[in-house]
Amino acid sequence: MSEGGLPEPDRVDGAPHPRDTLRLFGQPRAEASVLEAFATRRLHHGWLLTGPRGIGKATLAWRIARFLLATPDDDGGLFAAPPPRDLDIALDHPVARRLSALSEPRLFLLRRGPNDKGSALSADIRVDDVRKLKSFLHLSSADGGRRVVIVDAADDMNTAAANALLKLLEEPPAGAIFLLVAHQPAGLLPTIRSRCRELRLATLAPADMAAALAQAGAEAPDPVALAQLSGGSVGEAIRLANLDGLDTYARLVTLLASLPRLDRPQALTLADSVAGKAAEARFDLMLGLFDLFLSRLARSGATGQPLPEAAPGEAALMARLAPDAPAARHWAGLHQSLGARARHGRAVNLDPAALVMDMVLQIAAAAPA
Repeated sequence: MSEGGLPEPDRVDGAPHPRDTLRLFGQPRAEASVLEAFATRRLHHGWLLTGPRGIGKATLAWRIARFLLATPDDDGGLFAAPPPRDLDIALDHPVARRLSALSEPRLFLLRRGPNDKGSALSADIRVDDVRKLKSFLHLSSADGGRRVVIVDAADDMNTAAANALLKLLEEPPAGAIFLLVAHQPAGLLPTIRSRCRELRLATLAPADMAAALAQAGAEAPDPVALAQLSGGSVGEAIRLANLDGLDTYARLVTLLASLPRLDRPQALTLADSVAGKAAEARFDLMLGLFDLFLSRLARSGATGQPLPEAAPGEAALMARLAPDAPAARHWAGLHQSLGARARHGRAVNLDPAALVMDMVLQIAAAAPA
């Protein structure tokens, strides 16, 4: 938990916090870049870790922090130790224990804190949070050692906070390393991006996805399907697993396979599954799965290549509904218009079941006879 017993803003529900996730899967190139910079004494003061949500950016940030705070620089002498081959630090290392307990004095974690009333998390990272970071850097400068700052996520900073952080990046204190996690780096100040070295992480392949989910304690009955639906994001895969996303997507594919003669009772059952305030998370999931289905349908028709199946019968359904490029353009247009309808429906609090049923009917009307 974060301050005041509030949930931690940088943690995925149902998964360990990134500081307690010691292994990172599917990102050898990013780790190698850090190791090379460390071994050649070219460690940049600012690192921007980018890529989609949930692919391991925060886990890498904590691995880098653990490594840097636990690994001293060698003097380059005759009896210097060989350069490290990985970022691994033993669980029982004092630094690893302190980081897990958030008691490491040489690390500052910049993330969203409580709102003014302390009743919920703030919607953004505020300038006061960055001022605490400034104080940390000044107070810690006397020890002469390395210090690490993790910003998770840099996307959450408001304008004043971003400008305050920029000043620290422009004149970094000696020994300070900034690790900025960014899901959408294009939204950051260009001057912040220009003062950081970017590490772009890749989406995970099915084998890496399965390993990462096993480490998080989540079941992966079909890692190929999860990799497809999650876009290679472990965080999204955990959300899908927690909400029975694979089963829901399979039900959606089965329903649409009945087109052009829509199975209305089945459609009503699917719509009713998101009714009620308690089903809000399932409603968000359902809208995302509709968006994903139409996107995959358009892509399948545009490329002429079947995508790896994320549900039984999906490949045959897509081949039938989107056999060529003109059909792909047709579905791409519907994807855009239904996405706008869904956003409008959420904004004006339309009944979730009615909105889902409307989307089903729109797809049915667009299907070839």
